[in-house]
Amino acid sequence: MKSNSNTIIGAVAGDVIGSVYEWNNVKKTTFNLFNPKCKFTDDTVLTIAIADSILNQKDFAKTVWEYGQKYPNRGYGGSFKNWLQNTDLQPYGSFGNGSAMRVSAVGFAFNDIETVIEVAKQTAEITHNHPEGIKGAQSTAAAILLARQGASKQTIKEFITEKFNYNLDFTIDAIRPVYSFDVTCQGSVPQAIVAFLESTDFESAIRLGISIGGDSDTIACIAGGIASAYYKQIPAEIIDFVVSRLPEEYIDIMNQFDKKYA
Repeated sequence: MKSNSNTIIGAVAGDVIGSVYEWNNVKKTTFNLFNPKCKFTDDTVLTIAIADSILNQKDFAKTVWEYGQKYPNRGYGGSFKNWLQNTDLQPYGSFGNGSAMRVSAVGFAFNDIETVIEVAKQTAEITHNHPEGIKGAQSTAAAILLARQGASKQTIKEFITEKFNYNLDFTIDAIRPVYSFDVTCQGSVPQAIVAFLESTDFESAIRLGISIGGDSDTIACIAGGIASAYYKQIPAEIIDFVVSRLPEEYIDIMNQFDKKYA
């Protein structure tokens, strides 16, 4: 199957390309973009789950749970794995970056900031109902909305800083030598946003996100979602590489999503 998607595939591409570097960090931007060992991880599974939920008006919690059941062993966090073992689907107070990595569809599907912030909250709080977990999802989705509506990077930076109180006044070069593995929203979402802000095109956003190390696939996933909204063009070779590693079901949902929302 083929995909010409330019929306949520940005987040998926970040995940797939970053997948081989999560546990083998590279502290540089000059790495192999198309590693044959690349694969989709939990970031992609749950991004598609949220897209499916929005596209087909499904319940967020139930759909995320079903996708987790259908695609096990994709690198889910410990608390999320426990959540998948239950059927009552109660949130567990997480402020991990799982809420931010899966939210990109919200920023593409809705057209006003109030709705995006509210729906992002709804997608987060099924598991990540800690204020920082909700904020991570909201800031990511808001950045995507602003980016696709043509806001400048400065406007996006100012909005995220003022609305969500994230400090974005640092550079990737400055944090790269000291940044370490951090799966919290507050320790990875600002870094992903700055990777986008410093980028010059979609590919450079992915490279910058991965280059700081840490939770590489998730940082690149978040940065990739914003970058696809802003640049509106993902190189065909990246799309082809990523699509070749996805189930047909995911490609179909991405194509349907773009047909409706792109």
